[in-house]
Amino acid sequence: MSDKKFNNIETERIILRSFKESDAEAFLKYRTDPTVALYQGEGWENFVLDQAVEFVKEQMNFEPGIPGTWFQIAIELKNSGKQIGDCGIHTLSHDANQVEIGFTLDPAYQNKGYGREAVRCLLEYIFSVLNKHRVIAVTDVRNKNSIRLLESIGMRREGHFFKNAWYKGEYTDEYLFAKLKEEWK
Repeated sequence: MSDKKFNNIETERIILRSFKESDAEAFLKYRTDPTVALYQGEGWENFVLDQAVEFVKEQMNFEPGIPGTWFQIAIELKNSGKQIGDCGIHTLSHDANQVEIGFTLDPAYQNKGYGREAVRCLLEYIFSVLNKHRVIAVTDVRNKNSIRLLESIGMRREGHFFKNAWYKGEYTDEYLFAKLKEEWK
């Protein structure tokens, strides 16, 4: 079991919330968009609705803080109720006081500050509610939007891994970003 149950987090424009069954179609649409799937790892280009429904149902029953698992959180527009993305917390199996984060946004809602708003809320939750020591994020060096977002919220680039990840038929470089709890406030 995890250390904390997830409750909705609201800002002026968005709500971070648990997934619900009605999210499957929106989730599938943005996750399979070629510009999004480019940096999502293997398999997302060919993801189908049945897989999206299964993923959403699994996430509805997950809780944050279980070592070795990803806990995905839906990003919803507050004014319309539309799901526009998701973010995730991966509690590391070798040290449950450290987590990796990830985030994905529908291309129609990128570069409007929603991702930054969501990730800032996510970090606040991780440090203040889950009481984690360190947060990391790993991104492909070609993913300029993710790099810009991570830098804008004050995450530090700690590493450049050269051709370390076999990704869609080639070795790619990745950056490692991190933030310590004591650096957050």
